[in-house]
Formats: sequence, structure tokens, C-alpha cells
Amino acid sequence: MNVTDVPSQMIIEHQGQIIGMVSYYWEDKRTRWLEMGIVIYSPEHWNGGFGTEALSLWIDYLFENLTIERVGLTTWSGNPRMIRCAEKLGMRLEGRMRKCRYYNGEYYDSIRMGILREEWNEFKKNNPLFTPHGRTS
Repeated sequence: MNVTDVPSQMIIEHQGQIIGMVSYYWEDKRTRWLEMGIVIYSPEHWNGGFGTEALSLWIDYLFENLTIERVGLTTWSGNPRMIRCAEKLGMRLEGRMRKCRYYNGEYYDSIRMGILREEWNEFKKNNPLFTPHGRTS
């Protein structure tokens, strides 16, 4: 697939309702530095595994369709659910910029996480989502 054919975002749908979106952007396309993101719109869909499943499928899609060796994401220390989601998917902490985000009267760290292609391939071997008959939806 040509890089221009790979959509930079896709919706997350549950029971016919759009509940969020995954996306990617090139930090530097020339050097193949790609970052991704996710948003789940309503708190009623947080903690339901939607984000983890959507991100796992998105990471796999990116590695399958783009010539990249790493997928990264940036979040903040005030979002422990996102950090945990990334960790569940095998992503590692790659950087922490201390107290660079100010929100509601408090400073938070910026958290950079990433996973390499070979780490992802190893992760998939042990993940039921990627084994035959492992998907439930």
C-alpha cells in the first residue's frame, strides 16, 4: 500500500455509534518518525477496553501498511488510563518531560511512549486479539 493510501485517522464505532477516533501524524516523514493518538469521546466508554482494542488494531494496521520501525504516542502524567493502555500494548516509556503541562492549577509531566516493530511482532504472538479465533467481536 502506498503511504498516500493509508488514512491518517479512523473512527472507533461501537453498536453503530461513533465513540472515538485513532489517528497518526508524521513528526518527520522524511525520517519515518510517526506518532499516533486516540480519543474516546465520552467517559461512559472509558474503562471498557475500547481504547486498548482500537489502539492494538491501529498499531498493527500502521506496521502492516507503512514502512516504519516505531510507533509512538505522547500523553501526560494526568492521564493514567492512557499510560496503562500503552503499557498493556507493550509500549515502553521513552521519555518524560517534567512539569511542562499546566492544567487546573497543577503541573504535569509529558510522557512519551513507543514500540518497535520487532517488539510489536513479539507482543502479537501472545495476544489473543491476533490469534485465530481470538477475537470476540
